[in-house]
Amino acid sequence: MELYRKVRLACADGMSRRAAARHFNISRDTVAKALAFSVPPGYRRTAPIKRPKLDGFIAIIDAWLEGDREAPGKQRHTAKRVFDRLRAEHGFTGGYTIVKDYVRERERRKREMFVPLAHPPGHAQADFGEAVAIIGGIEQKACFFVMDLPHSDACFVRAYPAATAEAWADGHVHAFAFFGRVPLSILYDNDRCLVSKILPDGTRKRARLFSALQSHYLFHDRYGRPGKGNDKGSVEGLVGFARRNFMVPIPRFATWEEFNAYLEAQCRKRWNDILRGHKETIGARLERDLAAMRPLATAPFEACAQASGQVSSQALVRYDTNDYSVPVAHGHQDVWIRGYVEEVVIGVNAGSKMHQPALPDGWAGRHFGVFDQTLGLSSGGVSSGRLRARRLLCLSR
Repeated sequence: MELYRKVRLACADGMSRRAAARHFNISRDTVAKALAFSVPPGYRRTAPIKRPKLDGFIAIIDAWLEGDREAPGKQRHTAKRVFDRLRAEHGFTGGYTIVKDYVRERERRKREMFVPLAHPPGHAQADFGEAVAIIGGIEQKACFFVMDLPHSDACFVRAYPAATAEAWADGHVHAFAFFGRVPLSILYDNDRCLVSKILPDGTRKRARLFSALQSHYLFHDRYGRPGKGNDKGSVEGLVGFARRNFMVPIPRFATWEEFNAYLEAQCRKRWNDILRGHKETIGARLERDLAAMRPLATAPFEACAQASGQVSSQALVRYDTNDYSVPVAHGHQDVWIRGYVEEVVIGVNAGSKMHQPALPDGWAGRHFGVFDQTLGLSSGGVSSGRLRARRLLCLSR
């Protein structure tokens, strides 16, 4: 640095480059470099590294490492294993160091790069998490739906016995009612309850119930890459936050309704918090989110799977691999079936209107028991494990 300063000052005062080289006992190339750069530029490589012994084997190494993408993480090539295979299978005569350096350089080029995200108001992310809860004195798994608004960090959490398609839809309905607005778009993973198939061009074929939900509330859906949870890191972090802060110690409630009322109260309580890196409360930032979101639909979505069926000669109706008993007076009649999170509704209609959004006038609901010995069901739930607490409601005139 000091030499560069002296050379540049001397030449600026009128000394020639030849004289400067003689005076400072350096080459004229060094003088030229000092005049071109105010500080020493350091070593600069002008040509790629030549590996004459390795260049003929690079295509082989690349093929092995590309094949590792489909192999388990603990059974992939290390630089040592690549070196051993080159010597044993291809007669490689070079050293281990050049192989190790190439493998390390290649892995560095393949690493992902990340950019901190800025979340505009009005958008959301949604996911399901799992925890243990004691409901009605029974310890069981609780699958909890989480919707997060990344701009404000406001959240909604609701627990269910299972993460079914009906639970996904019901979670959206309650989340939209909780915020009083509908997000412009929601980011998801590729859960089978939402996406029935990923097409070759990357587009998603939506599940039937989720497609109906989206059509009702008119929000856009976006999806992360398969296996890349960091694409929706905000809600992924919130799943862990809700489990550590809302469900420790293990929650004990008499019913799922009481549990969900507690979770909703905890979500509202967070509105007064100021998170690190922000100067406003969650509630203050939530106002910007709500201002950018869509208004709610005039009527809530009916979060149920709909199907049709027929009463068998044994007065049974088959739905979701289970048989439900109905009054014998409806034998061999067509019925419509609606599967909610907590119940299965079976309707009998003389006009055979299977999918009416509201019950016809003049119909009344009556509960009928399910025969355990006939159906193999327990009073606490259905055998398939799809929903833990469904009850049968049969409608008749």
